[in-house]
Amino acid sequence: MDSFCGLRSSSVCSLYGWTSSFLRAPGKRRRAFFKRIAIAETFGKDIRLKRSSRPCKLRTSVERDSSDTAIRTLNGQVASIENECVSSSPVIQPNENVSLTGGAFDFKGATEPLTSTSLSVKKKVVLVRHGLSSWNAESRIQGSSDLSILSEIGATQAKKCCEALSNFKFDGCFASPIARAKLSAEIIWSGREEPLVFLDTLREANLLFLEGMKNVDAQKQYPEIYKAWREDPINFNINGIYPVVKLWSQAKKAWEEILSAPGKDFLVVSHKSTLRALICTALDMTPDRFRAIDINNGGISTFVFNKRGEPMLQGLNLTTHLHIDNVYY
Repeated sequence: MDSFCGLRSSSVCSLYGWTSSFLRAPGKRRRAFFKRIAIAETFGKDIRLKRSSRPCKLRTSVERDSSDTAIRTLNGQVASIENECVSSSPVIQPNENVSLTGGAFDFKGATEPLTSTSLSVKKKVVLVRHGLSSWNAESRIQGSSDLSILSEIGATQAKKCCEALSNFKFDGCFASPIARAKLSAEIIWSGREEPLVFLDTLREANLLFLEGMKNVDAQKQYPEIYKAWREDPINFNINGIYPVVKLWSQAKKAWEEILSAPGKDFLVVSHKSTLRALICTALDMTPDRFRAIDINNGGISTFVFNKRGEPMLQGLNLTTHLHIDNVYY
């Protein structure tokens, strides 16, 4: 063994014997000893333990019967080192504008601004996907169809989101007017007096004749279109219409509407594809990265914005609130 606790092997007695003896010593003394070694090694002090012919006994530079004297000497040396540590430590001046809990306090240039003008205040936007719908449960392609409704499980998920966000103060809520998202938003927003606004820019992508089809059937009947939808979203098109590319433009407009609203903190309730587009545009990701992000029903994501309108992702697809008594809702 080359070293142990920062000490060279030539300075340490037999590891097994040293350990078996040392672990029988009082716990307070053991902890104090390791603390001294850590401090001493930090400042380059050389503390050596003399190898003993009896490996089960811990020896310093004196024999066992003089160990108390050696420890007192070491205490004095450590006290001197501790004084040196205190006197040489820099003084940190508190700054009320800086978070000391690990949160970033500035992120200039990390992303591109999502607004054409600066914001008057820093803002936070919490994104939530609607609860499980009837067509989610049946594995049907939904798109912008209003025929897919919020299921009983989906309503439960929305209630869990409401509970999870109950301590958040929002200045308003923006939601898709499509039924499954609309009802989810109304459940999540229940009990609040701030405005609930429905935006067309938060609608789900229009998938035309694919809407309502089961995924397995769409894959069989329109294999090339379905494959592009799943694997090549930037080139995916139906009769010359590019739903994912169009969704990117829609998401950018949605961000402008949300961030230009008066207030600081907002809730947004929408659909998976739309939320993917919102998240990707915020992170300056192109439509070909559409499927790089997944959002569960009831999943919660969070962005904060500095006054330049630059976003920073703080949380993505959080679902802990949907796990209750080992059951995932």
